Amino acid sequence: MAVLARFRALRPAPSAAAQVAAVPYDVVNTDEARALAAGNPLSFLHVSRAEIDCPVDANPYGDAVYAKAVSNFERLKKDAPLVVEDAPAVYVYRLRMGDVTQTGVAACFSIDEYDRDVIKKHERTRPDKEDDRTRHLLALRAQTGPVFLIHRAASAVDRVVAAVVESSPLYDFMAPDGVQHTVWRVTPRDEQPLVGAFADVPTLYIADGHHRAASAARARQELRRAGAAAGEWETVLAVAFPAAQVRILPYNRVVSDLADMTPSTFLDALRQRFTVQDGPASPARRGDVSMFVNGAWHTVVLGDARAETAATNRLDVSRLQDLILRPILGIEDPRSSKRIDFIGGLRGTRELERAVQSGRAAAAFSMHPVSVDDLMSIADAGGIMPPKSTWFEPKLRDGLLSHLI
Repeated sequence: MAVLARFRALRPAPSAAAQVAAVPYDVVNTDEARALAAGNPLSFLHVSRAEIDCPVDANPYGDAVYAKAVSNFERLKKDAPLVVEDAPAVYVYRLRMGDVTQTGVAACFSIDEYDRDVIKKHERTRPDKEDDRTRHLLALRAQTGPVFLIHRAASAVDRVVAAVVESSPLYDFMAPDGVQHTVWRVTPRDEQPLVGAFADVPTLYIADGHHRAASAARARQELRRAGAAAGEWETVLAVAFPAAQVRILPYNRVVSDLADMTPSTFLDALRQRFTVQDGPASPARRGDVSMFVNGAWHTVVLGDARAETAATNRLDVSRLQDLILRPILGIEDPRSSKRIDFIGGLRGTRELERAVQSGRAAAAFSMHPVSVDDLMSIADAGGIMPPKSTWFEPKLRDGLLSHLI
């Protein structure tokens, strides 16, 4: 069962919601965060990426950055203002981008269930990123960005959500990237049926936010060790969406060099092992990888994956690593190698071309997206997907609903 808990949200006044709402902390680098927050003192990036208000050469994991996050958070509470709800509640959060609409339930979910894999993972987390978000969470004593969960079809949940969205929303605005964000506070009348409906949902899956979830669990451990009594830190803030509504875009790869090869000799090495054809920029089917090198797009046909027994090994991102990046280019571990970088599919294949043409990369690989069914099947089997396998779009915003611990 999925335990759904109400919480007293810290949230912006409706008039300030659009200014406060910010992209998740981990989808932008420091320079991008600084540019997005420029001229907007209410942007939540001043809290989630407080290094943007520190000297340019400041260590993003230094004491001064976490202290700045706390002072910016306190300032934002006054200036936005951010208000704490009088009573605990559950919320419905809808994202609309072009022809994609997904409507989920925002609430607090059980860290016990996260630890027991009722809330399932599909990625490993990096200790340095866990350390950062755990320290950030404990400094603020708040979970300020929700984990993105998905679940299989649940008609009882759908019925309650459909009734809630007929009412007037708490927030309704379009972000600069064209995503419409609409949030409703669930009335007490609908709340209990919604909690009861989630009790029949057997499994939740983390789609996005593995480090946020892991940091919430880490923070709980640290508070327990410090002798804190059970409280709000027993749960993690998340929004749970029906799996059928969400969209996964490809997570593409660029490599900084071709080892000791020229573009021509690299292509020759590939042709000795695979069928390599001209174009297009996006692969038309699973098993094909589009590659930009030597000023042109090529399709590398990886071949039949049915011989792979593990579902993870059948993913195109795994096969690219196992068949090309490791044996031909010598990139052993994509989690730690400085020779590989990842570009979310929303940026398009033109961004891959720019990376190569500018000299920032030697070659770029455009992937076919992983399916939602792949993600859930791998998580059900206890498997771990390669890093940066999935890019979910549209994304939730930080700062709209925070959970004080």
